[in-house]
Amino acid sequence: MPPIHVIRNALVAGSAERRPAVLWALASLALSMLLSSLGTSIANVGLPTLAQAFSASFQEVQWVVLAYLLAITTLIVGVGRIGDILGRRRLLLAGIVLFSVASLLCGVASTLGQLIAARAAQGCGAAIMIALSMALVGEAVPQARTGSAMGLLGTMSAIGTALGPSLGGVLIAGFGWRAIFLVNVPLGLLTFLLARRHLPVDRRGPQTERAGFDTLGMLLLALTLAAYALAMTIARSHFGPLNIALLLAAAIGAGFFVRVEARATAPLIDLAIFRDPGLRAGLAMSALVATVIMTTLVVGPFYLARSLGLNAPFVGLAMSAGPLAAALSGVPAGRSVDRFGAPRMTIVGLIGVAAGSCMLSVLPTRLGISGYLAPMIVITASYALFQTANNSAVMTASRPAQRGVNSGMLGLARNIGLITGASVLGAVFALAAATPDIATAPPVTVRDKSPAWCAIFEGWNNCMWGNLIAH
Repeated sequence: MPPIHVIRNALVAGSAERRPAVLWALASLALSMLLSSLGTSIANVGLPTLAQAFSASFQEVQWVVLAYLLAITTLIVGVGRIGDILGRRRLLLAGIVLFSVASLLCGVASTLGQLIAARAAQGCGAAIMIALSMALVGEAVPQARTGSAMGLLGTMSAIGTALGPSLGGVLIAGFGWRAIFLVNVPLGLLTFLLARRHLPVDRRGPQTERAGFDTLGMLLLALTLAAYALAMTIARSHFGPLNIALLLAAAIGAGFFVRVEARATAPLIDLAIFRDPGLRAGLAMSALVATVIMTTLVVGPFYLARSLGLNAPFVGLAMSAGPLAAALSGVPAGRSVDRFGAPRMTIVGLIGVAAGSCMLSVLPTRLGISGYLAPMIVITASYALFQTANNSAVMTASRPAQRGVNSGMLGLARNIGLITGASVLGAVFALAAATPDIATAPPVTVRDKSPAWCAIFEGWNNCMWGNLIAH
């Protein structure tokens, strides 16, 4: 047997050789998460420009955002399960290609209908990237660094969500609205090359070979989620019989889905995992926090442009405070989670988001632009901390065979919150501004009424968080 110091030196050398490969693999996963999150929010700041370019109302151009979210929401759990069966690396590469090609089609679209269709395809690719990026961490990163890697992906998701409006404003001002989609093409190519070269090859064990796919369950879940999303997005200024019918269809679909999953031999979602209170709380909190984040992202550009009179580049600069705060707080957030534990840091992040929301409902009307920036910094930094802690807690507790599905459910919870935030805000603005079209609301109405109504909506979310933490 070789001496102990020889064995130790060999292990250290092997670790040193593997470290660059691990870093590049983690970089590819981080870019996948960043791009998919960026795609969620980058179009928001371009909605006023798109409304003018296509001579469309706010309700029509809002589908540029909602089509993307709808595609992610309906597919994310299913593609996570497909990745568990067929191979996560292989499916992730296909998702990156689909996302990049769809981004190119968005950039060259000549009609609003073509743009919305391309955004739906882009959302399909994003669903794969979101679901499988976190699931692949367990295979690409040593177990001792799993928590920090999950923290990085959570931070990248927060940065991508917050970076979209500011980056979009700069791109629109310099190159036009098409640039907010075309920028994804070279970034997608870089992500594909890194993932193809550095992610570990899929290993198919005997259990994977025997695994089946619950086609009926995926179809029922997709239809149920589509019904809910449409109920929240159709005619938001007037919640009528069609919306109620869609919500009823979603409730019935959810009942059928639970019944099918309880009897399936290879269910899409093993319902037994919901007996874990930590998983239930993690998913619920992810949805609630995402609701508030999307609310701030949608109201921000209109408040800054219509009320404070800022043009697109200055709107982008004003909204860059959020991503800067997320970027600066990312590393400290990961270290805090490693040192103090994910549960404790999750609560700290929630308290920060709630406090920032209360500030946002009061300060802008009194202090102007500075009263808007300070709360957004608090909200975004707290969101980065929450994402880091919550994702780490859920994924580190997941069994290897369920990582794809659990990652997909985290993404599903987040996007249900994003859809709810983007959709409910339209009704709130319509009620506050007494107009069916936010884009045509008088500036004085946006300035004087929208913050108060945002306070009501965000206060509701804060009360929900309080109840959730109490339980």
